[in-house]
Amino acid sequence: MRRLTVVQLLPALDAGGVERSTLEIANALVRAGHRAVVVSAGGRLLPSLEALGAEHVALDIGRKSPLALRHVPALRRLFRDADIVHARSRLPAWLAWLALRGMGDGGPRFVTTAHGLNSPSRYSAIMARGERVACVSRTVRAHLLRHYPRVDPARRGGVKRGIAGADKPPAPLPEPDARARAAALHPALGGAGPLLLLPGRGTRLKGHADAIALLAALRAGGDDVRLWLPGALQAGRDDYLDELRALARSAGVDAALAITAPTAAIAEAYAASDLVLQLSRKPEAFGRTVIEALSVGRPVLGWAHGGVGELLAELQPAGAVPAFDAAALATRARALLDAPPSPPPAMPYTLRAMQEATLALYGSMAT
Repeated sequence: MRRLTVVQLLPALDAGGVERSTLEIANALVRAGHRAVVVSAGGRLLPSLEALGAEHVALDIGRKSPLALRHVPALRRLFRDADIVHARSRLPAWLAWLALRGMGDGGPRFVTTAHGLNSPSRYSAIMARGERVACVSRTVRAHLLRHYPRVDPARRGGVKRGIAGADKPPAPLPEPDARARAAALHPALGGAGPLLLLPGRGTRLKGHADAIALLAALRAGGDDVRLWLPGALQAGRDDYLDELRALARSAGVDAALAITAPTAAIAEAYAASDLVLQLSRKPEAFGRTVIEALSVGRPVLGWAHGGVGELLAELQPAGAVPAFDAAALATRARALLDAPPSPPPAMPYTLRAMQEATLALYGSMAT
């Protein structure tokens, strides 16, 4: 493949799956000898991006305001040297599309990645306008085909999300040392009984209340089960946290619950646990938690909808439960704790596979 200049566009470089994917692809481009450019408003991941050898152009292309249109001329100038323009979010995609108009047939090729299950609308339709549309899961591809049927299905391909370390050997189950370290940090996680883990930010969409109800159901059966909610403790979410604590007190499980800030050592948290929960109330586009937990060798229990249901059906069917069926959730949790299923023999969702598929997509369009 000849040396390419690829421009990726997203609102900002803060935490999130879109941001991680942007850096991972920039890294792959640089390592392969290509030029990687990222356009965003910046953020805490900017130093990490620049350390990879990628370039950054600071434009506030994620602010939903008519003033965002002022960035179109700057983007058009930037695109003159580009081979591929890759938009990863709706407003940046609209601005990129406007900038590309009028550049003629010799301009760069336009790629979009549908990272989420956006509400169908004219605004969201831009994510289906790429010459090639990368979908992070079959769930996302089906969503686009259902709501934007005029677009040729051949243009919508799957570029599976992948994670670093997915091909490493799983941790032993149980892992007493990891559990002891977790309990030293959070005493509520001590005890000899099983540990449930639900990582996720402090929002009702992540299903923390369902996890607390599950904890109560399991402890009512006599098991000394504990629950860890890393990530639920967030600044500005005091009312929601008070609600969760009140729910735990009402159920009599507050002493067996740790609600904490996000942990940078998430692999260690998985290793400390006996069962990982994915209980998002809204269907997710992919379900990264499923891949991360299974890669560490931990069984996953989740609602069978969206990308989470898709991944569980493929990799660990025993962990899929009909959405919002609390009784079935408790029954399946007991079964998985009593007889944990073996991890998948091979994990297809690796970082390397995602990077190679994305670079192959770029190469196929730039020839």
